[in-house]
Amino acid sequence: MAAPSVTLGIDLGTTSVKAAVVEDAPGDPSGFVVLASCVRAARAEVAAQSAAAGPQAQEQDVNRIIQALNECLAALPQQQLRKVCAIGVSGQMHGILFWKTGQGCEWTEGGAAPVFKPRAVSHLVTWQDGRCSSGFLASLPQPESHLNVATGFGCATIFWLLKNSPEFLKSYDAAGTIHDYVVAMLCGLPRPLMSDQNAASWGYFNTRSQTWNLEILRASGFPTHLLPDIAEPASEAGRTSHAWFEIPKGTQVGVALGDLQASVYSCMTKRTDAVLNISTSVQLAASMPSGFQPAQTPDPAAPVAYFPYFDRTYLAVAASLNGGNVLATFVHMLVQWMADLEVPILRKKEYFEGLEVEESTVYSRMIQAAVRQRDTCLTITPTVLGERHLPDQLASVTRISSSDLSLGHVTRALCRGIVQNLHSMLPFQQLKEWGVERVVSSGSALSRNEVLKQEVQRAFPFLVSFGQDVDAAVGAALVLLQRNLNQKKS
Repeated sequence: MAAPSVTLGIDLGTTSVKAAVVEDAPGDPSGFVVLASCVRAARAEVAAQSAAAGPQAQEQDVNRIIQALNECLAALPQQQLRKVCAIGVSGQMHGILFWKTGQGCEWTEGGAAPVFKPRAVSHLVTWQDGRCSSGFLASLPQPESHLNVATGFGCATIFWLLKNSPEFLKSYDAAGTIHDYVVAMLCGLPRPLMSDQNAASWGYFNTRSQTWNLEILRASGFPTHLLPDIAEPASEAGRTSHAWFEIPKGTQVGVALGDLQASVYSCMTKRTDAVLNISTSVQLAASMPSGFQPAQTPDPAAPVAYFPYFDRTYLAVAASLNGGNVLATFVHMLVQWMADLEVPILRKKEYFEGLEVEESTVYSRMIQAAVRQRDTCLTITPTVLGERHLPDQLASVTRISSSDLSLGHVTRALCRGIVQNLHSMLPFQQLKEWGVERVVSSGSALSRNEVLKQEVQRAFPFLVSFGQDVDAAVGAALVLLQRNLNQKKS
């Protein structure tokens, strides 16, 4: 049977959903061409379902995420969707949602196209969730894994719910990441499947044995029936159980991938490449040599972790919690200040009358101001969310002088701080020792921020190239596309 030549890639990110239609192109230097792509904002943040979660909780409405996904598919050229023979899916790691088996969605004729809508599902508790305090995490059993467990990790969230909302867990019998959920719904799977990439991101998973820490978890009363079955990344999860837009029933669907791994797959053309992704958060990843095995005892203070990649290899990753979300927090603060000042200023300055400032406009203008301000002595440590290896660290501003208080100075310092914070986690000298010769950069926060691009180029002692906002979606498609082409050759 001829291998699929057109593949749909989907990436379910923290702030947006992306889709790309990719076709193999042997004559192209990259071996593929992106026929079409689409990005839709999710705007899915909602209040926590449990009041005990407190103000640090971060949850998203699954209905809004799937709505954004359906909008993406509807915006793609339908004649190209008819050619799709495989679907690759990636998404934000660590997070968790719950659903009832057989009741997770309902398929409807959404106008001209069949779509699915969530049904008996919980909110998505995202990787940004902060309900698990350092004290709570210290009370959990030690995992048999080379990776630590942090707040926002799926297994940590289940432990928290077990202690604080046990009745909530009784309402569901399946769980997964948001992208595991989408794959399960597309294929009508009786049990969710999860790649080791996503399993490792939940915690309590041993990447060497490819198994959950079942004995450790059961001894603590953990509901292990909620843990998905494990499948190889790049393997087939199943086939679509319904026609979806113009994509026919019976189309191949791959096991869901981590968005970091998918992004790296689309960008890293040589082992001497490192990949920098600045989206809601920031990741800097380099490939470890074949045969590398991380130490089996996790170091809670280590800023670099080793994430499973493909074919039992690993990526060395500095994963900062503070990226585009910090810039978004700054923009929101500015808008709130302007709203707070509106009435008093109106009494004095008529030119503020009718003030309504969209956050996107503020973002654009602050970047313009920082582009004009080429340098600054102001120093901002942007860790408003802490870091997994320093969960109690807060942000700070130093070297403040009266000449460095303009919007341009502050924005330039904030962008520089995001890059310098990453440098403190993974010094660029270490990349040199690993043989890195080039940094390939991508991500939604980077693609629309010229100042961040300048600071990346300023900081790295390597050649820096810039990718696209849809790299993870393209990577999710390429993994399946390459798998099918290899099977055809063999």
